Amino acid sequence: RSWGDGGVTQGLHRLAFDMYQELAPKLGCDSFRLLPVLSVAPSSRPLDTTTGAAKTVPFIPSWLDGNAGRVSCMGAGDDTAQITPSEFVTCMLRAVEGRCEVRLGTCTGVETMAESESESTERRITGVRYEPSDTQTDKSVLLETDAVVVSAGPWSCAAEDWFEGLKLPMEGVKSTSIVWEAPNNNDDKSVPDATALFCGEDDRFGTHLEVYPRPDGTIYICGIGGSDYISTEDLKKGAFRQECEAQPDRVQAASKSFQEMSKEYRQNGRLQTAQACMRPCPPDALPYMGAIQGYKGAYLNAGHNCWGIAWAPASGKCMAELILTGKTTETGINLAPFDPGRFTPTNKRGGRGRKRQGNSVGEQW
Repeated sequence: RSWGDGGVTQGLHRLAFDMYQELAPKLGCDSFRLLPVLSVAPSSRPLDTTTGAAKTVPFIPSWLDGNAGRVSCMGAGDDTAQITPSEFVTCMLRAVEGRCEVRLGTCTGVETMAESESESTERRITGVRYEPSDTQTDKSVLLETDAVVVSAGPWSCAAEDWFEGLKLPMEGVKSTSIVWEAPNNNDDKSVPDATALFCGEDDRFGTHLEVYPRPDGTIYICGIGGSDYISTEDLKKGAFRQECEAQPDRVQAASKSFQEMSKEYRQNGRLQTAQACMRPCPPDALPYMGAIQGYKGAYLNAGHNCWGIAWAPASGKCMAELILTGKTTETGINLAPFDPGRFTPTNKRGGRGRKRQGNSVGEQW
């Protein structure tokens, strides 16, 4: 909850955390829970819990029984928590069943019309065109609407071609992750202790693991390193949109790095899943959130890097309030730093703002 304090994303961190605590029990999300977080330095020597800082940390998990160096507390479990993304999305859809329709497909553009009896050059959204996933043809279908929110992760940069003049630089960071089964996972006692780890750079394997034990007995691991970087142009062409596969060498490196820290998993664990995702990273590491200038009823909500699931409820509430009222007064979130047009040249956005250059986000979280 406090990890964004002092920065422009502080409001998103705090609002989302509070919303999860309220929403999870209402939606029946069993995977949501508060849990402590430790910082762990890699080492080739066994973890010594009898001396140093490790002696004072009360929640070192039993499965951290291998080689590890300095251990310190990053969060005691009062403002650090976790939730399994797939469960949260499923529960949200179940909650709005009958009031929400899901259509799967590939968006190809938007339909607009000039505002009638108005001197404004602003155009009004009238529909979205998409190619349905359940047909064998590439014929597009028009979905009539008066508001559209582009929220397609890294592929949201395709909206550059739908809204005149808009520039949405985006880098896709294709990152591998793995899931481990709990040793002897038919036994309820085998559920791993609920402590997450943020590990330092391990030069032996090229990793900086983030280790998240889940209530279902599995352990999810990311921060595997060796990510691929996908350009805006390739993302606009749909790169890795249908299939996003893990890198076998990174799976092996992460497994070795994790098993170095855990003798329990080295001896009895089993790798369950190897997978990959595509993180959406604007040049300045800030999301695109807000109205698209020059179009009435057009909004963008994308580019949240690895914070997508963490900020999800807050982002959704901000966009809902913005669509309904034109402001985000109730949420109290200032969307100005996240302006979707901040990289659009001045002469393309009605003289407001300026083009800003940024640095690559890379592996930062």
